[in-house]
Formats: sequence, structure tokens, C-alpha cells
Amino acid sequence: MTKEPLIRTAIDADGDSIVRLIASVFGEYEGCPFVFDDFPELSAPATHYEKRGGRLFVAEHDGVIVGSFAVSSPDSDGVFEINKVYLDRAQRGSGLAQRLYAEALAEVVRRGGRTLKLWSDTRFLSGHRFYEKLGFARQPVVRFVPDATDCWEFAYRLELVP
Repeated sequence: MTKEPLIRTAIDADGDSIVRLIASVFGEYEGCPFVFDDFPELSAPATHYEKRGGRLFVAEHDGVIVGSFAVSSPDSDGVFEINKVYLDRAQRGSGLAQRLYAEALAEVVRRGGRTLKLWSDTRFLSGHRFYEKLGFARQPVVRFVPDATDCWEFAYRLELVP
């Protein structure tokens, strides 16, 4: 029997492992290269999210980072951004994404959050289904990201019930 991945708060030393996870996910999509220079926060990911009034969670299985999920409120206004939602392909469908979300949501509630928002690459269809299943509503706006992926992103938002 294989044990479930452990969810924990990320530390800065997890940066290289998170890079490998994101690069692996990006590799599943045509025209979606991973370029480290587009992710400078990964050189000290825990510190980055702490400075933004949030936290980065990772899921670790047998010493390997297999999932990540960050929340932050850079304006300290009760609106939290969701970032770095990535899951190793072998973990999808296992309930791990929901467990990561539950940890992040508990952090948001603990910090007095009232709204969650995020941007998601238009190609990440399984991610969109995940967010919509959680109650997020796609907003009537898209944005272009002029990085190595040259992607378009959908906006999602969820108002938390007190």
C-alpha cells in the first residue's frame, strides 16, 4: 500500500523541485516552454509568498515534490490570489488537488480572506474543470502573457461565504 503524499508548507530549498514539477507540466502542452527567467520567485519561493502575505504549499511523495498550491494577498485587502497550482500527472484524479486546495483555503480563512482570484492558461482545460468544480466563476476577461509561452489566460473568481 502506497502512502499518500504529505502536504506541507514549502521552504525556499524546494525551489528546484518546484521548477522540475512545473517544467514537467508545461512539457505536456505544445508551445508551452518552461523558462526559469520567467519565474524568478522560484529561487526563494517560500520567502516570495510570505512577503506577499501568503503561503506556498507543496505535496511531497517519497521525497519528490508532486504538487504545489500558493495563496497570497499582496494588498492585504482580503482578496487572495491563487498561483502555482501544479500537479504531477501521476497524481491527477487522486484527490491530491482537493487536499492542496483545502490547505490553502484554510490559510486564506485564517488570514481573513473573503475572495479568491486566479489566472489560468487557456490550454489548461483540466485546471479549468477543477476550478469550476470548486465553485469558481470564469470572468469575462482574458489577458495576454508576453513570456516564453505567449499564452492567453482566463480569469476566475470565487467569493467566500463568511
